[in-house]
Parts: sequence; C-alpha cells; structure tokens
Amino acid sequence: MVIAGGSSGIGYSSAERFIKAGVRRIALLSKDPGRGADARNRLLALPTASVGDMQVHHVPFDATDTSSVEDAVGEAHQLLGGLDAMVNSISSPYTPELLFKTSLHDIPAILAAQAIPPMLLSRAALPYLTEGGGGSIVNVASDAAKAATPGETVLGAAMAAITMFTRTLAAEGKRNGIRANILTPSLIAGTPTTDRAMSGGFSKKLFEKAAPLANLGVASADDQGALVVFLCGPGAARLTGQAISVNGGISLM
Repeated sequence: MVIAGGSSGIGYSSAERFIKAGVRRIALLSKDPGRGADARNRLLALPTASVGDMQVHHVPFDATDTSSVEDAVGEAHQLLGGLDAMVNSISSPYTPELLFKTSLHDIPAILAAQAIPPMLLSRAALPYLTEGGGGSIVNVASDAAKAATPGETVLGAAMAAITMFTRTLAAEGKRNGIRANILTPSLIAGTPTTDRAMSGGFSKKLFEKAAPLANLGVASADDQGALVVFLCGPGAARLTGQAISVNGGISLM
C-alpha cells in the first residue's frame, strides 16, 4: 500500500483507515520529511498498529519531478516487498478565483501542479502492480471535474483531466487486473485546503454558499478515507473507472 500525500488530509485519514482495516505495510510519500515523520509516528501509535508486524515508511519526494516520482515509488515498492494499491492524494495550494482575476501567466502552472502528480504516480506504479498480478489505483480529484463552478475554471479543467486520465487508465489496466477509480470530494471539513479556501475573498463566499447544501453534513477527511479503503478492497473487485463523490449532498451531479 502506497499513499502519496499521506501526511495530512485525505491521505493521512486513508492511512489510518487502512491500518484499522488490518493493512500491515504502508508507505507514505510526501514532500516534507518532518511532517512525513510525524505522520508515520502518529500512525504507529494507533492501537491497532501494535498488533502484528506493522510497517509504516515515509519516503520524501517531489510529486512534480518525474525522476523523483519514479525513484520514490520504486523505493516504496522495495521497502514494502511489493505493491498492491496506490492512493494519490497530492494537493497543491490553490484558492478558487474568477478567471478574469486569474493571471494569464499563472494558468499553465496551476494546471501542471494540480493535474500532473497523480498521472506521474499512476504511471510509476503500473509496472509493480502488473508484476504483482493487479491491484488498485485511487486518484483524488474534486467535484470541480463534474460541476461547472464559478471560481474553479482552471481547477475544474485540471480535475477533469485527472478524471478522464484515470477512466482511460481503467480501460487499459483491466486486462492486467488493475482497477482505477477517482474520488471527487467537494468541501472537506478540517483540512488545510478548506481552511485556506475559507480564509477570505471570493473562495470564502463560494464555500459559505456550498456548506448549507450539505444536508447530510459536510464531509470529513475520514469519510473520504473510508471510501478509499473500500475502493482498494475486495468489496470493489468489479468496480473500476468510476468517479465517486462523498460530499454530504453539496453536488448531486
């Protein structure tokens, strides 16, 4: 089990859920060695982590650098002695803004930072999943891939790119027993991304309007982690190429 972006948010919550479900070998991939080590220690301190031969590793890497991604996934594979699932929850700092207020020169960098990491990580994992007889890839995008939302013009394009990339990967990978699905959350309570979006400006107004639409409650990172574990497990053995939203009802599209 490899979780990219596992030091906070959906990635960390997914790791917690995997450990509680009985997974004994996890590699966390993230940029900051300090935060990665802290996440590793917190996971190893979980009551269920003390049962059996638990392994949690942290591998620092740069999710936008092809060589770094390739080396990190290879190292994780070696540390774990195999690879059967990859969860890509890399997030790049981004605050929704109307397109006419977005600098023309910023658009390529926004697209690259948001869309490229899960593509690189998925590609790096493919040989190891194939070698092991199959497995699961879960890429995290957002509801911006499905619903046209003011302020998320460029972000929506990046999320749609991740979604179509993953669906096509599912079509290619099924012959080798590889499943690929997409998690498309909306507002997630208690995460750095949501805190940043709610700090002010247009994005604050946007999400303040969105929150009341979550009649089932604004989803948490743990809610997302529960679905990630299901998508990687035997209960989802026939499920691939799907983009699934856990959003409390904010968007039903």
